[in-house]
Amino acid sequence: MKIANLNGRLALVVSENQAVDVEKASAGAFSASIQEVYTRWAEFAAWAHTAPVENAVTFTFEDLGCPTPDPSQIFAIGLNYASHAAESGFNLPESPVVFTKYQSCLTGPTGDIVLPKGGNTDWEAELVVVIGKSASGVSVADAWSYVAGLTLGQDISERITQASGPAPQFGLGKSFANFGPTGPVVVTPDEFPNPDSIKLGCTVNGVEMQNGDTSDFIFPVSELVSRLSKIVTLRAGDIIFTGTPAGVGLGRSPQVYLQPGDKLDTWAEGIGELHHVFKAAS
Repeated sequence: MKIANLNGRLALVVSENQAVDVEKASAGAFSASIQEVYTRWAEFAAWAHTAPVENAVTFTFEDLGCPTPDPSQIFAIGLNYASHAAESGFNLPESPVVFTKYQSCLTGPTGDIVLPKGGNTDWEAELVVVIGKSASGVSVADAWSYVAGLTLGQDISERITQASGPAPQFGLGKSFANFGPTGPVVVTPDEFPNPDSIKLGCTVNGVEMQNGDTSDFIFPVSELVSRLSKIVTLRAGDIIFTGTPAGVGLGRSPQVYLQPGDKLDTWAEGIGELHHVFKAAS
């Protein structure tokens, strides 16, 4: 099952470019709110398997918005690929490196992103986990049952702000406007041959920068959900950026950062693509 934010309304995707409006198809049993559906995920998933699809409408990529527009919490994991830890000059972490992004940075799968003045802005292609029910103290074995679906994200990072101050400012450096693109859809785990092995990556102006596989995670999805839930309560609709593979601009020699006019294309098998263009600040 795939769901999408279609022009601000919850949609059930039935083919590559067709979807049904959930509120209309369910005769109001479910609202048009994208975020609200995660609080009723089990009920919604049961309905979606037999949902009427005869009134599906055709949509374009530009019609799609952020599929998790208002999560109560956004978690992000650093150094979750051995290759990225190495290029960053760190030893492998013994426990997940966790930080947060702020909700106001979220945006959809396409559009423009303004580069902060005087910054070094970097890309980080990531698998993003969407939580489907409240999770507190869950085991690794049960963790996947708390996942509504998976989507694709970019943890855009302004490295100067991120490293500034007496202590790093990860949350601020990664939360400028539109620094959290996600989409284009949320896909349930059963749609993947192996949800623990998903290829993903990105290009800048058509040049490959990242090409990884989530099977290389140091801490797989089930362990991340379990460990986080033993400290905080994960809520339905919360999202977790799970880390990025090697190939970020900071780790290159010489370092490479995004410039005005650059086009960032991000992809993940079984989920889709993100397309963004960077603009100079006015």
